Amino acid sequence: MREHHDTFDLDADRPHEECGVFGIYGHQQAAALTYYGLVALQHRGQEAAGIASIDGDHMYSHKGLGLLTDVFRDGQLEQLHGYGAIGHVRYSTAGANTIQNAQPITLSTYARNFAIAHNGNLVNAKWLRIQLEQDGSLFQTTADTEVIAHLVAKAGGGNLADAVAQAAKRIEGGFAFLLLGDDELIALRDPLGLRPMVLGKLGDAYVVASESCALETVGATLLRDVEPGELIRVTKAGLMSSRFAERRQRRMCTFEHVYFARPDSDVDGWNVHSVRKGLGKMLAEKYPVDADIVIGVPDSSVSAAAGYAEASRLPLEMGLVKNKYIARTFIQPSQDLRDTGVRLKLNAVRSICEGKRVVLIDDSIVRGTTSRRIVRLLRDAGATEVHVRISSPPYVSPCHYGIDTATADELIAAQMTVEEIRDTIEADSLAFLTVDELMEGFGFPAETPVPFCNACFTRSYPTELVDQDMKQGKSNHLVHAGS
Repeated sequence: MREHHDTFDLDADRPHEECGVFGIYGHQQAAALTYYGLVALQHRGQEAAGIASIDGDHMYSHKGLGLLTDVFRDGQLEQLHGYGAIGHVRYSTAGANTIQNAQPITLSTYARNFAIAHNGNLVNAKWLRIQLEQDGSLFQTTADTEVIAHLVAKAGGGNLADAVAQAAKRIEGGFAFLLLGDDELIALRDPLGLRPMVLGKLGDAYVVASESCALETVGATLLRDVEPGELIRVTKAGLMSSRFAERRQRRMCTFEHVYFARPDSDVDGWNVHSVRKGLGKMLAEKYPVDADIVIGVPDSSVSAAAGYAEASRLPLEMGLVKNKYIARTFIQPSQDLRDTGVRLKLNAVRSICEGKRVVLIDDSIVRGTTSRRIVRLLRDAGATEVHVRISSPPYVSPCHYGIDTATADELIAAQMTVEEIRDTIEADSLAFLTVDELMEGFGFPAETPVPFCNACFTRSYPTELVDQDMKQGKSNHLVHAGS
């Protein structure tokens, strides 16, 4: 669990982004293009960033804490030579935010040199780490990415792709990771497809990224999604695809569409903006209210707000303005200054809100604290009523697959009814989509099998939670983990 200080953080009431990865092979400006691709993925992680590159003779790398502009501000990008590169932007879902945990992680063994960048979270990382340490492995970080690196290293000599496939068979959870070898790029995605990954092409070069928006940023053409359980290897001979796991029922993360991904991305065949707009329309149809204007919480809820406004025939207004140049979290010594912090990060427009009945559209409520602050902002700006509509079901259970969420006892929907939440956030009314309604937004009727992970809404996880079971002393899972 991440440490919490006495701070104001507009995003603390939401699940945090996991990480973003980008890789390219076969382009003489590989590192520069990786940088631009990572800029497009900066929303997925703002705590650390890094890039590794190869030129056929050497591997180069640079990483650090902060945004890309902080990490590469002094010309370090020009030192990353070569035609292949991978990069990473990080939010620490597993492991503290330290320079040691920044990625890509590079490893040099008797058999090979490689760098690795990972998006996701392993549910058996702690158990594997115990086994690896008992076998003599020494860890330099607390990130579960290093567990993968050691498994690859221990696979021995021979083909790097074979070593990666062997390692991937031992890990469980949500993962999409890239490896850069001495003269190859390898990409793979977890067998359930929990974390996203796309494949593209730029001239003769192949590009892999967490989201399609990164491909468009560098001018690459989207070829397809990387399939769950697929391993892609790119060398000078071209692209080769194989499977490291048997086909299973897909369980892609619903929250990629609800909140994480950029609206201009296509994730597993669905355009994110279109999905969010459709969910907003469904909110208007299922949970209408007499009101004057519709306002979306910037930025992720704007698409859903547009759908609600269109379906309800109410004007969509920019009643909340987000200041993107304020630090994500900053310490405040008093309640008065914390309230000022809210207004620094998010401001309600009085000329729009005053005297109006407002429908406030948001994508989720986690702890409830930020929702209450936003409702108060709108009332302070003169709104006569504030009706909150959420374009996802109540968030009742933590994610274990690469999303940083509160613990179960901190999740307001796990402790309160909808009416109690409404009272807590001081709204005039409150409604969430149900799980069936959310799935209907993707075109799946109620009671039909769906290719999504909805564990955060249903408490039904698609894998065993090995590390959690180990913590609770459930030894039957420990046998499974070591098999």
